[in-house]
Amino acid sequence: MKNYQKYKVGYFPPPPFTPEWIKKDHIEKAPRWCSVDLRDGNQALVVPMNLEEKLAFFKYLVKLGFKEIEVGFPAASETEYTFLRKLIEDNLIPDDVTVQVLTQSRDHIIDRTFEALRGVKNAIVHLYNSTSLAQREQVFRASREEIIEIAVSGASMLKEYAEKYPDSNFTFEYSPESFTGTEMDFALEISNAVMDIWQPTEDHKAILNLPSTVQMSMPHVYANQIEYICKNLKNRENILISLHPHNDRGTGVADAELGLLAGADRIEGTLFGNGERTGNVDIVTLALNMYCHGVDPQLDFSNMPEVVDAYETFTSMSVGPRHPYSGELVFAAFSGSHQDAIAKGMNYRKENDEKFWTVPYLPIDPHDVGREYDGDVIRINSQSGKGGIAYILETRFGYKIPADMRSEIGYMMKDISDKSQHELSYEEIFEEFKNEYVNYFTPLDITDASFSHLSTTKSEDDDSFSVKMRVVIGDKVYNLQADGNGRLDAVSNALRKTGYHFDYKFITYSEHAVSADSNSKAAAYICIADSEGNKYWGVGTHADIVLASVNALVSALNRMNKKLHFV
Repeated sequence: MKNYQKYKVGYFPPPPFTPEWIKKDHIEKAPRWCSVDLRDGNQALVVPMNLEEKLAFFKYLVKLGFKEIEVGFPAASETEYTFLRKLIEDNLIPDDVTVQVLTQSRDHIIDRTFEALRGVKNAIVHLYNSTSLAQREQVFRASREEIIEIAVSGASMLKEYAEKYPDSNFTFEYSPESFTGTEMDFALEISNAVMDIWQPTEDHKAILNLPSTVQMSMPHVYANQIEYICKNLKNRENILISLHPHNDRGTGVADAELGLLAGADRIEGTLFGNGERTGNVDIVTLALNMYCHGVDPQLDFSNMPEVVDAYETFTSMSVGPRHPYSGELVFAAFSGSHQDAIAKGMNYRKENDEKFWTVPYLPIDPHDVGREYDGDVIRINSQSGKGGIAYILETRFGYKIPADMRSEIGYMMKDISDKSQHELSYEEIFEEFKNEYVNYFTPLDITDASFSHLSTTKSEDDDSFSVKMRVVIGDKVYNLQADGNGRLDAVSNALRKTGYHFDYKFITYSEHAVSADSNSKAAAYICIADSEGNKYWGVGTHADIVLASVNALVSALNRMNKKLHFV
């Protein structure tokens, strides 16, 4: 990378001043949005959209809530001319939506543009010419005065042509293209010259667009440029400052956010940042960044899977799996520590009826953009941990795994994923859990058990029980009876009458009613330990919670048998 020496700073910061934008910590309200998907986005596609696709995309942008939509450069393309005429003649533009068209400062292009606009109710006519030092020297080989004349001439023609169509409401927009590579005093001079022609008023404002046509600086420099223009522009109160950030340096969203703090009123961008080179500012990300700060973005991204599908259908582009807010994996947590924190955060929110969203690792509630917790948030592979797996088993299948059991299940699932080298689906997780722990009846099985309480006149707290039960161990059948201090103690005493060496002690027991998708009505969890202190968990399910606990004990004993071989 030795060629770094041939590059230099190509932008022009404003004269020294104290910017006000740095005192602000967030955007307080949504800007005016203008979608340029149908023009800037479309011209960046390998195969541009046809008429039917553009019509469908236009209707979808309206559905999302866009009130300003750039529909093309009608003088430069027959398809775009026909598209605009179709929108107007078939009355497809809602009364509260304004279409925007682009034009250069040339008489025949402006004439063709207004011809395409005849009969429109509301339209923004966007005039531009390049003003940067590089363009002036290398492309146009023109002086500042000659570049200003191009802009002023075009501004005058727009005003003259608009007067020929008194039934249409036209708003004028001007862009000093390549603004970021333009000296700030010249950008201010040419912008004022254009606004002097248009004479915007409070009731009929003009738009000054300050595009980051090519990103050249860090975002704070762009913000300083914006604030400098805002503070020094004549008639500022009657002018809407618009931004059209591109993404050459990968900071399109940051440019837009800091530019709004610096005084901009309007953003031109595209869904997911589609555009030439590295694209435009991504309106989806920008809008949802505001949303997660409690600001209504005035756009509807509540069904993000649908938005992604529509975008990919219309453009044949794809949204990356880690694209902010919208990617398939953007809410997915594989890391064990992340999963544990998310699961605990979800439970905390439920227990405390939290008003505000504060769940760790999730900047917004996935439900707010049409995503699900199941399948979208907790994902299980060899990097996952106990918290995420326990969360899935509880929320999806109704099993509330005891805290002391979670590590064992977590390591088991991690090992399965590691050896198979694939992500485990929720169904796979449940099947592995069920096969290993739940109602594990081989080689020991208690096929029938009935209990009776042993009454006594000596104590009100007596918990003695008698059990009659049928036991199968391998190919042998036993009909047994025994007493004990509790049901499970009675079962244990009966098992010892089989002649097999059942040497264990109870460590912990818990139970709960099962919900979610399981058909079982109750679940019991038992942990036992052998003589060496090794622990074995078992899970039992049954419509009767007592028999569920018996099944849990049987499951734990059979898991212990795999190591000790008591049969």
